[in-house]
Amino acid sequence: MASTAGVVLSIKDSFLALPTKTGDRALEEVEKDISSLRQVLSGDGEAGANQEQVLQIALEICKEGVLSLFVQNLPSLGWGMGWSEYYSGTELASSELQYIADHVELLDFLVVCYKKSDLALNCGIMVRECIKHPTLAKYILESNSFELFFEYVELPNFDIASDALYTFKDLLTKHESVVSVYLSSHYEQFFERYTRILTSANYVTRRQSVKFLSEFLLEPSNSKIMKRYIQEVRFLNIMIGLLKDSSKNIKICAFHVFKVFVANPNKPPGIIEALRDNRKELLKLLHDLPASKGEDELDEERDLIIQRIEKL
Repeated sequence: MASTAGVVLSIKDSFLALPTKTGDRALEEVEKDISSLRQVLSGDGEAGANQEQVLQIALEICKEGVLSLFVQNLPSLGWGMGWSEYYSGTELASSELQYIADHVELLDFLVVCYKKSDLALNCGIMVRECIKHPTLAKYILESNSFELFFEYVELPNFDIASDALYTFKDLLTKHESVVSVYLSSHYEQFFERYTRILTSANYVTRRQSVKFLSEFLLEPSNSKIMKRYIQEVRFLNIMIGLLKDSSKNIKICAFHVFKVFVANPNKPPGIIEALRDNRKELLKLLHDLPASKGEDELDEERDLIIQRIEKL
């Protein structure tokens, strides 16, 4: 079997030769070399990969710049090989993490590749592997690339939009301290964009975004963000609008956010006024809230919120 360094150098040479060759032959050579790498990583089929070899390969890949070549040539690789195959289920090595941290343009490139339907799902896997690490998650959150996810979750291709939302959720839930710092300094920009997807004409986008918001705001680690959110009449009005949605699921998720506005013991005057002005309509919406079969807790919460609005 070829040496670790030899396999990596062969892959590098194949990538570098791509611009000078045409047809399937060039891609076949790249695929053949990467298959050789997978063979090294998979071991003898019984004991699995040799971790020392895996780490050595990671070092060689970074040393020779093969990671950059791999990512940059993704659009040319018709077979769309992703990290899931490339690393055979292994996690990123410290050398690879450092390499990506030093070449963050690779992350931006992977995010942009969501626009290419034949690459999107593989790129999603790669991005999620990267953002397991707080430094790389922080970079994407604070970069212009993060804004693209608000577009991707509305893409007409259901699989790609769902995958983008999966990545979006990971960015906002994997590293509490990173997310807390990000939202503290980007609160207005973030929720202005998030409001747009909450009111999307796309049913799936609307449903997924209000469901995630109801889960995200009620997480104890996000209490500061939640307390700030429920002070704003514009966000209360969004939830009232979603309570009117034709979808039962959207109504119930919207209720879980709406109830926090009402239950807040320190409601600002603007929130109280908005609830009073809409009291008659709100009571009707709450009474008409779809019955939750087997969910007595939801019914109890609804009754409590109705009582609080009636007392305003």
